[in-house]
Amino acid sequence: MAVIGMDGTVVSTSEAVENLRELPGIRDSLAGRRGVSFLDGQTIVCSVPLYEGEKVVGALAGSREKENMQRMIQAESFGGQGLTCIADEGGKVIISPTELEPFLQLDDIFKKESEGETAQKIYQMQENMKIGCDGVFSFVAVDGTQLVLSYNTLKSYGWVLLTLVPADLISYETDKYIMQTFCIVAGTIVLFLFFLLCLLYIQKNNRKQLEKIAFVDAVTGGMSSMAFRLRLMALLENAPPDRYTVVFLNIRNFKLINESFGSRAGDDTLRYCMRVLERNIFQGELAGRGEEDSYYLCLRESKESAVRARLEGITEDINSFNKKREADTAYCLAFRQGAYVVEEPQMDITIIQDRAKTACLWQQDHTLGECVFYDNRFMQSLRQEHELTALFQGALDRGEFLVYLQPKVRLSDGKTAGAEALVRWRNPQRGMIFPSDFIPVLEKNGSICKLDRYIFEKVCELLARRMQEGKAIFPVSVNLSRQHFKDPDFLRQFSEIADKYHIPDGILELELTESIFFDDQGIEFVGKCIRRMHRLGFKCSLDDFGSGYSSLGLLREFDVDTIKLDRRFFLDISQPKAEDVLICLTELGRRLGVQIVAEGIEKQEQIAFLKRVRCDMVQGYFYSRPLPVEEFWEWLEKRQEGEGNQ
Repeated sequence: MAVIGMDGTVVSTSEAVENLRELPGIRDSLAGRRGVSFLDGQTIVCSVPLYEGEKVVGALAGSREKENMQRMIQAESFGGQGLTCIADEGGKVIISPTELEPFLQLDDIFKKESEGETAQKIYQMQENMKIGCDGVFSFVAVDGTQLVLSYNTLKSYGWVLLTLVPADLISYETDKYIMQTFCIVAGTIVLFLFFLLCLLYIQKNNRKQLEKIAFVDAVTGGMSSMAFRLRLMALLENAPPDRYTVVFLNIRNFKLINESFGSRAGDDTLRYCMRVLERNIFQGELAGRGEEDSYYLCLRESKESAVRARLEGITEDINSFNKKREADTAYCLAFRQGAYVVEEPQMDITIIQDRAKTACLWQQDHTLGECVFYDNRFMQSLRQEHELTALFQGALDRGEFLVYLQPKVRLSDGKTAGAEALVRWRNPQRGMIFPSDFIPVLEKNGSICKLDRYIFEKVCELLARRMQEGKAIFPVSVNLSRQHFKDPDFLRQFSEIADKYHIPDGILELELTESIFFDDQGIEFVGKCIRRMHRLGFKCSLDDFGSGYSSLGLLREFDVDTIKLDRRFFLDISQPKAEDVLICLTELGRRLGVQIVAEGIEKQEQIAFLKRVRCDMVQGYFYSRPLPVEEFWEWLEKRQEGEGNQ
């Protein structure tokens, strides 16, 4: 480094150079411009002006060997085959690389006149260099080599950086880069496709698993409820009316299988039934599992007789396993069966299935094995059930349920020996609602227990009022629903009501229907309840004896006070056997200390017959229909007056 003053003095960090001020580049710097000079052709001296304020007071110069500059600009790109040099604006090479031959050819190009397209490119380059523009072009050297020349202006000193590269080398590098890029892109695509295939494979497996979970029943391995709905929807989409019948099957007493043989045996039974159903359907028909112990079928049948025949065959096939079993180990699987002939295929699938299910649930015990077909009466009945259920509690609170009394007349002396309390429902909007309409509904939804207690208390009220008036009272029987026996302590409530009104023992009689002994509770439990009734001061009567599963053994097991014979005993009293049967029953009653009451008596010849067989009491329209309480007392007073006049 050196500092040159305006007077030519030199301050240098190395050995001073004489006449340094005379170098053209130093003079330029002392004049306020940047400058470059050469010493001995091998040393490059670069200088810049030094200022004090805005006045030039000297120059700062630095030197570098030309060989060092050559190493700096020696190209490392294109595998070392590219060459770089620095030239001035006129094209004169100032700093050349170590390989001079190509640039000597270039120097010749600048100095000699070229022809054609190359000359035009050289001329354009020279013009661009003068105005400081960069560029690139290709040309053919003197030896025929295709070259690419790039020129970039170095604005500090008016120099130009020239880079010369063989054209085929650029093509090679470009092709190499393209190939690398292609390989990277291809690899990326292959990797992407691999991951995509993996995702599709996983998705396919997951879909299969989901379909299996959703459409294959986990227990039976058959069609699930959801799958049945979807398949049924597709099957009915273009089907004409009355082409298909949807069937709902429910295994009777399936819980008994689970409790007796275990849940595994229950599952085996469900799987077995599913396999039998599947092998009994034809192409274009469906079989699927419903809820718990039920199944759905879609049969290509429209006639009820054909559907029943198909179902009978299926039931026989299901129970064919008993052929290999001993008679004492056979176990018959019975089904509740409901069917709906699809009249409107476009109807909602849920409604179609519900109609078949409704028909099945409508099936009564006496229709065991018989398929019930849905019709509009079911829907009307369901609507009525819903309406009555909704009206019940309000009607109870408003006192719409009325007590009616029907007298029991003792045949021996013709006097009134008691009465049965019956219920009537008088609704302000619907008028009188018959017991045959609302009693079964209340039995089904459990509200019958509330109604029984309500009627029982009303009977206690009227008896208490009768006693307060100083009038005679007699036994009144009140019906007791089988639903009460689901509560082991139900009699306590009736006892508390009777005690509240101070009703004497032996006045209130609780009537039980004979079916109660066979259904919800065991015989032993019912026997205990009857004994407790007696301890609490109630009498007990067995209603509708002979209407269903009557057994004389019941009279031995249960200490009832009264047996009420069903009216069917007296429909044809002309037969000798009828008289013999009734004589035996009345005689048995006397021996057991049980009173016999004949119900539904309407004719004089029936009265004469009952007197002949020595029946104790009669209840029926012959003496009186069921009457409102006040009318009953009036009837009773008139009858007592008539008895007194006699």
